[in-house]
Amino acid sequence: MSKPAPKPDTPKRLEFVDDYLAYLLARASHLISSEFHREVEASGLTVPEWRVLASLAGGAQRTVGELADIVLSKQPTVTKLIARMHEQGWVERSVGLSDRRQALVALSQAGRQRVQALLRRARSHEARVMGSFGEADSVRLKVILKKLINQHATAKTATD
Repeated sequence: MSKPAPKPDTPKRLEFVDDYLAYLLARASHLISSEFHREVEASGLTVPEWRVLASLAGGAQRTVGELADIVLSKQPTVTKLIARMHEQGWVERSVGLSDRRQALVALSQAGRQRVQALLRRARSHEARVMGSFGEADSVRLKVILKKLINQHATAKTATD
């Protein structure tokens, strides 16, 4: 008895989430960042602590409000986090006279030392993740993501 001829492959129907930008961004972020977040936690830091230290590593001073946006957390939570990190000696802060959200936060020398090895590991992790893309596609992806972030951050500021 002969086998029936195989049916030609039918094109796979895309589900909504297979082509929806917000879902694709969230899923890619979750997959990529969860790998590195295991390294962060193994180093003894929480992910929010890492995000604060990394965002200040370039030498910039940021307000608690700015850090809340970067850390992806609510401002009161970040205020408490900054207070703990200040007690640990990882950050320095200048108190805002009229509004605590306007206090400027900067990396201390201890914080700089604490984050340096993780910054190197983050760069290495990024290189592994982006390795198959090539330099031009990696740069293009970052440029597009930055445009998307800036566009929506500006729109968010306008509605606040």
